Amino acid sequence: MKILVTGKGGREHALLTALHESPGSPTLYAYPGSDAIATLATRVSVPDLPALIAFMKEEGIDLCVAGEEAWLVQGDGLANLCATAGIPCWGPFKQAAQLEASKIFAKQFLQRHSIPTAAFSVATTAAEAKAALDTFPIVLKFDGLAAGKGVAVCPDRVSAETFIDEVLEARAFGAGDLLIEQCLTGPEISIFASVCDDQYQILMPARDYKRIGDDDQGPNTGGMGAVASRELADPDLLQLVESTIVKPTVEGLQKDGLPYRGFLYFGLMLTPSGPQVLEYNCRFGDPEAEAVMPMIQGDFAAYVDAAARGQLDPSLIHFAEGWSVCLISASAGYPASSRSGDAISGLDTATALGARVYHCGTRLNAAGQFETHGGRVLAIVAQGSTRQVARDAAYAASAPVRFDGLQRRSDIATLHFES
Repeated sequence: MKILVTGKGGREHALLTALHESPGSPTLYAYPGSDAIATLATRVSVPDLPALIAFMKEEGIDLCVAGEEAWLVQGDGLANLCATAGIPCWGPFKQAAQLEASKIFAKQFLQRHSIPTAAFSVATTAAEAKAALDTFPIVLKFDGLAAGKGVAVCPDRVSAETFIDEVLEARAFGAGDLLIEQCLTGPEISIFASVCDDQYQILMPARDYKRIGDDDQGPNTGGMGAVASRELADPDLLQLVESTIVKPTVEGLQKDGLPYRGFLYFGLMLTPSGPQVLEYNCRFGDPEAEAVMPMIQGDFAAYVDAAARGQLDPSLIHFAEGWSVCLISASAGYPASSRSGDAISGLDTATALGARVYHCGTRLNAAGQFETHGGRVLAIVAQGSTRQVARDAAYAASAPVRFDGLQRRSDIATLHFES
């Protein structure tokens, strides 16, 4: 089987590793991939999606797996183009991918199908947004894709108006409206599901850490770490999430005529009044994928291939017991900026200690050594029978990994857990 994965980061490195380790040993391709991914998959260099479709047809690609979200809504949409070409794609059509591409679309979908979520309003101008500020803290979200950085939890009017000006006046994230949302309180959890038309399977729960600094201080990032375990959500909670959120979402997609085959991420807050939806992502989360993928056992390639063809078979995979902890190493200046060209050391030591090392933003330099090439640089992941064992293993493996300007949180898998 020939499988192509779109993307180049740590999530795609984790997906490709899981596919590579599948019993059928599929032949793998990555668009555009990275120097690290090239050890697993043939990198594809084409200028755009139509050229990618032409390559897949010529090469006889059997399955396309959507990694990065942008391709799903770019141009005519990755899944749409694959369908026209007769190539099975594990990733939703462009119309359904608006659940992630437009936060306003997602909120209206939630409201239309009576799925619990925070109260909200929409502003198109800075003046309109500032006039809508009434209680604090308040949550402000840029409508479109912003690599996880288009959200601000504002404690007061000054911070809220500053963010409003950045989004609607300076257009820091490009054209788009602003979502103004009630601030919910409670622990967060990420629930992932495989959705295949009217079928679905809930996968392993995870929790990510979005802020750059310890104790959830500083600006939002794409994610600075994650923890995954079936123990994150007890059976009663999962049953409640399924009945009030997952099942109504899948039914809503069907009712709205939005074809969906792919991973679906539910970002939830466990409020005193029950779980509520913060956001949807139409692909696996990053860094949650790096934490979850090593826990998948069975034939992941066969599972995804069958689901992309309309046959979701939960028996093809199962999840390991225990815990998985992912630590992100970020470059100097992230998330406001990033620095490339800093040599990375200690990678062999990390793998020798039993950790998985996924490359988020690296490249090979002229000397054949990996160096930084992006904001989030590496995801170092370890498993253990308990959260503490997994955490200790992840930090022990991360300690030898160094580069100038490295940023790494010290409280992943401890913050938000009771001692």
